Amino acid sequence: MSHKAGFVNIIGNPNVGKSTLMNAFVGERLSIITSKAQTTRHRILGIVNGEDFQMILSDTPGIIKPAYEMQESMMNFVKSAFEDADVLIYMVEIGEQELKDEAFFNKIIHSKIPVLLLLNKIDNSNQAQLEEQVAFWTAKVPNAEIYPISALQNFNVPEVFQRIISLLPESPAYYPKDQLTDKPERFFVNETIREKILLNYSKEIPYAVEIVTEEFFEDENIIRIRSLIMVERDTQKGIIIGHKGAALKKVGMESRVDLEKFFGKQIHIELYVKVNKNWRSNANMLKRFGYNQ
Repeated sequence: MSHKAGFVNIIGNPNVGKSTLMNAFVGERLSIITSKAQTTRHRILGIVNGEDFQMILSDTPGIIKPAYEMQESMMNFVKSAFEDADVLIYMVEIGEQELKDEAFFNKIIHSKIPVLLLLNKIDNSNQAQLEEQVAFWTAKVPNAEIYPISALQNFNVPEVFQRIISLLPESPAYYPKDQLTDKPERFFVNETIREKILLNYSKEIPYAVEIVTEEFFEDENIIRIRSLIMVERDTQKGIIIGHKGAALKKVGMESRVDLEKFFGKQIHIELYVKVNKNWRSNANMLKRFGYNQ
């Protein structure tokens, strides 16, 4: 029996449902899902294994015009997604126009590899609007196969999944068949804590935060975690901690619940907050956090 394997890279504007789609394919919450833009900062691989296939999905940051060095690095992850893809998924939502970056859009319409254009959130539209959108995108991206979907409701997602498998090249597996992702455990601890900060704080706070898990000790029945929440200003530190530490305690409790589901073990988690001025524009700090690689 022949075996298929390949890289399937998902790109699109912020908040169109890329992470929801990848998590639906993988069956695990590998990527942050919130209603806020720019929740995915890194390129995250999710690996789906079948008896005769291995699909390596890549969730990338939403395409933006970078305003500071960290965002420049985020867009470099998107650029790399064009370089190693066997199948490219261009994800849009109902009512959306083309990408904010014209150079990226030109790469899509001149792509030499298969392009699937997924028109997401169709549960927010009616039939007339859907037909209009399909016609619009057929003209805009004539090299793409168009699939109306709802990633959240799983509408048409299994059909897209099967189509991707049919497009994968014949190849042995790139990763061990029991592997779910290329990221280490600490990465998912960091992302879980960052998700809770995105959900619990507003304005610039979530975007000025980076998480570093400094300790991760796993015993048979418990995992002990110590993580640093880094901010850019003293005022942000005060907001993260909250009155008598209540806000920080809430983040820790919510993170622990999700991490216990993810790892299937009891979690003991300690969080503390540190100010590191302008870390988002510091090349050395960004490299430490895995952005400039």
